[in-house]
Amino acid sequence: MLFDLDNTLVNLDEAFREWVAEFVEEHGLGSEAVDWLFALDREGYPHREVFFGVVREHFTLSESAEELWGRYRRRMPYLVRCRPEVMDGLLRLRAAGWKVGIVTNGTADNQLGKIQRTGLAEAVDAYALSGLEGIRKPDVGLFEIAARRCGMSLGAGGWMVGDHLVADIGGGRAAGLRTVWIDRGTWPGQEHEADHVVTDVLQAMEILHGER
Repeated sequence: MLFDLDNTLVNLDEAFREWVAEFVEEHGLGSEAVDWLFALDREGYPHREVFFGVVREHFTLSESAEELWGRYRRRMPYLVRCRPEVMDGLLRLRAAGWKVGIVTNGTADNQLGKIQRTGLAEAVDAYALSGLEGIRKPDVGLFEIAARRCGMSLGAGGWMVGDHLVADIGGGRAAGLRTVWIDRGTWPGQEHEADHVVTDVLQAMEILHGER
């Protein structure tokens, strides 16, 4: 059983809201900057470094985009949280006989910091990070690495749970896994081939207990 990290096991949106409040206060940008940053985030820039380039230009900040991006990466592991009931759910899955791994895209320092500071490193059997491996979901190779570190192979089958239709659901299916999509309302009307659709990772865990 493989899980995505951001907005699956941890609430990245909540952490981003906290970061925005800190950033606006630190730079004295005013309340209107909050809405502007949220709107920019919703535009879905493919990489945070691009995001911070736009932020720097808009607010005429003295720091470079690289400096802003680096500070963001260092701060986010302290803001993300994994709910106790999600941690308990992972432990229950492992107690029931599942091998559990995390497959996530993102820079190594940012994603590894989140996994370690939330305690997820001890709650799962293994993890594979695109920033460490040099490949990104939906590339099947990242799923293969995670499965291998769990002592399994993709040929044995399994599941992928995540909120991104391309990286998680499309990638999981390409890897031969059944999938559970966590629908957070960001893909309205989008067709998909997920085996199950839920709105919370805890619902996905209950489905897996039934499959076991």
